[in-house]
Amino acid sequence: MARQRGTDFSSVAIRLFGYFFIGLFAIFCLVPFLLVLGTSFTAEKSITLHGYNLWPREFSTFAYKIVFENPGVIIGSYGVTLGITLIGTTIGLFIVAMTGYSLQRPDFPYRNRISFFIYFTTLFQGGVVPFYLIMTQWLHLKDNYLAVLLPGLMSPFLIIMMKSFVRSIPHAITESAKMDGAGDFKIFTKLILPMTTPALATIGLFIALGYWNEWYNAMLFLSPDLKYRPLQLFLYNVVTSADFIKNSSVSSNVQPRDMPLESMKMATAVVATGPVILFYPMVQKYFIQGITVGAVKG
Repeated sequence: MARQRGTDFSSVAIRLFGYFFIGLFAIFCLVPFLLVLGTSFTAEKSITLHGYNLWPREFSTFAYKIVFENPGVIIGSYGVTLGITLIGTTIGLFIVAMTGYSLQRPDFPYRNRISFFIYFTTLFQGGVVPFYLIMTQWLHLKDNYLAVLLPGLMSPFLIIMMKSFVRSIPHAITESAKMDGAGDFKIFTKLILPMTTPALATIGLFIALGYWNEWYNAMLFLSPDLKYRPLQLFLYNVVTSADFIKNSSVSSNVQPRDMPLESMKMATAVVATGPVILFYPMVQKYFIQGITVGAVKG
């Protein structure tokens, strides 16, 4: 009886220590975002005098007024980014899942050779210049949203991850389905995909975040002549323009010294990350399950 009480006390102590450690870690993760949020609503003069604070010393929405100076353009940028994210995530997730499933099947011919070429790209890449020439000279995707969509459809890292996820599913399920007359595509869509929901949520989140944060390819292939460009590139241009105005002696509407550059940086971060923060709780359960699938083999 005494031994059982001792065991219960140790279990409670370990749980309390775990809750304390996780809570402390959560606070460390939450404080930077609160700092960004508070600074975005702080006047530039207050930031210059007092530095960054969790709570605004001098409340101001001037940074958001500049960011949303052209609401039609920023709404269009949101639409472009949202469309590219949804389409790219749907197509890319299907391709990555199908590739990972194919490469782990023992009866798939040349799977080791194809896997080698996929792994090889994680070590060596052609570089920016060949990539730019292929996209513009061969595929003729200059000023085309496909130049932003296509490069993110497949990732060697995600293919390897998906392959390890699907490997935990017994191959006997595929063989029994084949004996019942099911084709490979039907096996993949009707059996494999429903059994890998946590993996799909995890990989889909990675793909979606990649598209949502994409700005480099948009900068390379989408010229300023386009009315709507991805959100991250639009916000990047807003900050760089504000930096130029602040450091310049010429300004039409706002004095350079009054340009809220620091609070604008924080405001753009809030505008860019807000939808992601709202979306993440919906897939959190599957994401946690997905990152543990395949880690321990039974």
